[in-house]
Amino acid sequence: MIIGENRRAVIENIKAFAESGEFHNKVELNDPVLSAEQSRIITENYIKKKNSASYRIKSSLCVFMVKAVSRVINKDTEIVGIEKIPRDLGGMLITSNHFNPLENTVIRHLTDKLGRKELGIISQTSNFAMTGMLGYIMNYADTIPIYANPRYLAGDFLSVMRERLVDKKQPVLLYPEQEMWFNYRKPRPPKSGAYFYAAKLNVPIVSCFVEIADLDKDDTNEFKKVKYILHVLSVLYPDPEKSVRENTRELGDLDYRLKKTCYETVYGKPLTYKFENSDIAGWKEAL
Repeated sequence: MIIGENRRAVIENIKAFAESGEFHNKVELNDPVLSAEQSRIITENYIKKKNSASYRIKSSLCVFMVKAVSRVINKDTEIVGIEKIPRDLGGMLITSNHFNPLENTVIRHLTDKLGRKELGIISQTSNFAMTGMLGYIMNYADTIPIYANPRYLAGDFLSVMRERLVDKKQPVLLYPEQEMWFNYRKPRPPKSGAYFYAAKLNVPIVSCFVEIADLDKDDTNEFKKVKYILHVLSVLYPDPEKSVRENTRELGDLDYRLKKTCYETVYGKPLTYKFENSDIAGWKEAL
């Protein structure tokens, strides 16, 4: 499913940033851009309302709807390596590549297969400012806002993560690549946030990578339909003998190496960031 306009301009942004090594830059053209004050208001409102009856009702209805949509989107999605996740695993931070507004449904498909009822999804505050149905989903589909404010990250956000991962033992999805790069096949070097919280709270990382396969069916004039293959790569545990800083670095390095190896295996070529048209899944110019 293609979401968004001006795909060619977005692809040009991806090409420029990939080749310049700016892997965490925003590439979409019309995403909301918020001030620090607007982001602060969004996070404060979330903290205030997340335990209210109204929010819980809206969230329950939204998650029910999203799960129904997820079953449709992922009716042909394959999961490879699900047996690597212990059935009695408690709270877990899931990392995956970020390439589509709806690809979190692939991870929801995984957690549903594991029998887990909840999936917290970390999302930037700019997504909470979207309008229409997509904005509603971004606000109520069990999403948790994040933005680069040290006080928030070390305070309310850390408390929410502790509640979800440690107290309630739920899975939480956090994209280490930060920004979504539309249909981009390659794993990008991660930012450290996911690994810091795993180390700080002593919870495992479930390393995942989504392979995107082109199908011989048109989606739009520019794109073919695609199919997802979710690879569960490993469960990574913080070393209790090491510091938070050491674990953060080592977990991030290992997670990236696993994703890199998986990419090279499934696509049959070494990972470089020299742009090729085939880096964009389904793009007819690459076929």
